[in-house]
Amino acid sequence: MTGLGISGKIAKAFIKSKLTPLLVIAALLLGIFAVIVTPREEEPQIVVPMIDVFVNYPGASPKEVEERVTIPMEKLLWEIKGVEYVYSIVKPGSNMTIVRFYVGEKMEDSLVKLYNKLMSNYDIIPPGVSQPMVKPKSIDDVPVLALTLWSRQPQYTGYELRRIATGLAGELKKAANVSEFSIIGGQRRQVRVTIDPQRLLAYRLSPFQIMDRLEKANVVLPSGAFPAGNRETIVETGRFLNDAQDVGNLVVHVFNGRPVYLRDVAQISDGPEEAANYVFMGMGPAAVEKKLAGDTAGQYEAVTIAISKQKGANASIVADEALRKVEALKGPLIPKDVQVTVTRNYGETAKDKSNELLYHMLLATISVIILVAIFLGWRESIVVA
Repeated sequence: MTGLGISGKIAKAFIKSKLTPLLVIAALLLGIFAVIVTPREEEPQIVVPMIDVFVNYPGASPKEVEERVTIPMEKLLWEIKGVEYVYSIVKPGSNMTIVRFYVGEKMEDSLVKLYNKLMSNYDIIPPGVSQPMVKPKSIDDVPVLALTLWSRQPQYTGYELRRIATGLAGELKKAANVSEFSIIGGQRRQVRVTIDPQRLLAYRLSPFQIMDRLEKANVVLPSGAFPAGNRETIVETGRFLNDAQDVGNLVVHVFNGRPVYLRDVAQISDGPEEAANYVFMGMGPAAVEKKLAGDTAGQYEAVTIAISKQKGANASIVADEALRKVEALKGPLIPKDVQVTVTRNYGETAKDKSNELLYHMLLATISVIILVAIFLGWRESIVVA
């Protein structure tokens, strides 16, 4: 009878060792722990560096931007090692170029190479073109949760909903592992100054004087501090313009020994800005799943908050924590007549897909254990398990 080889000796040692059951239990517990702590993701965590490059060219047409900015910059970016795709979006007065590197390229190295290429050719930027602004992007920038605020009450316009959404987003930002958020739809608050050319001419003023006066008035400057015992008094000069009344009371000129206020040469209005994009909430067959079947058909003006998570965070945990915070803020921050509907939840779908995967893995494991037990024996099946 031939002696046991290295594999046989190792197997014999484990079979006779009293530590083997403990090692099996430890391996089982370690596997359960790994299942619990492994982040559940909807998007695959692959390293594909993508970098956005923004360049402004005020006053230029899309054709001029393409010829003087886009095409020369794309030629430079193609010279960078590791670049797979370069594509651009041109608008009047601006350009956005997206640089995508090959899978596996390191984000930090790719960012340094792109920045060095742009800065080493800074001297050939045409006059009037701004310095390139570089923003790296990754798979974690994809929002994992989208909350849409809407209301059946007509007084809650896009302007009001955006104001509520801004406060809600600020609270959600405080939650753990929230990277960033964006608000889509609605209108921001804006104080608009509409100049009257005739009155401006009568007071011998120019629009540039008005603009310069507004810029200088809307500034707060530190002017020193006075310590006194365990307290310190900070002195600041100036204050920010808060509303239409502050703007209208601004002195922009002196004419014939009398002050000229901005309200004398312009119309001041305080309210929503012109809408740049729209979000509507419509009720259809899918409303049953969202428990909205009782709502009347139609569309309601809405605002959406898109939330992204930090790298390596569990999408389901981030989403669940954000939703718990939303429930807690209903009443103190979110009015009763404003509805908050989840229009995207990658945490929930990631959890469902992960649970389904674990379920099928468990079925496969049990099937293998039963087959091994039938043909080889129960001890062998336990080892396989």
